[in-house]
Amino acid sequence: MIKLLTGSLFALAFTAAAEVLSLPPASGPAPTALPHKGASMAAVVKQFGEPVEKHPPAGGDSPKHPPITRWDYPGFSAYFERNRLIDAVVPADPPRLYHIDQLESASR
Repeated sequence: MIKLLTGSLFALAFTAAAEVLSLPPASGPAPTALPHKGASMAAVVKQFGEPVEKHPPAGGDSPKHPPITRWDYPGFSAYFERNRLIDAVVPADPPRLYHIDQLESASR
């Protein structure tokens, strides 16, 4: 019983000192506008021009796995299911951290 109590107190002492850290904000400007979900591929091209890169579709092997295509633009990526936009995402690009002192507490 004493061993169990001692082990529990030992474990409790180490779990109570947790701290939440956050990374510095990503560098570079975020796009001011993103395409709207449900837009067609043609509408996205009309609004934003041709993408920098068009990736080949992934999936499409069954009705439960429709083809998903990604187009990369400067500042965001557009994901399509067949011909319709399902999401536009700004990729995370946090600056490199070289030392633990560059982390900031999330509680500030």
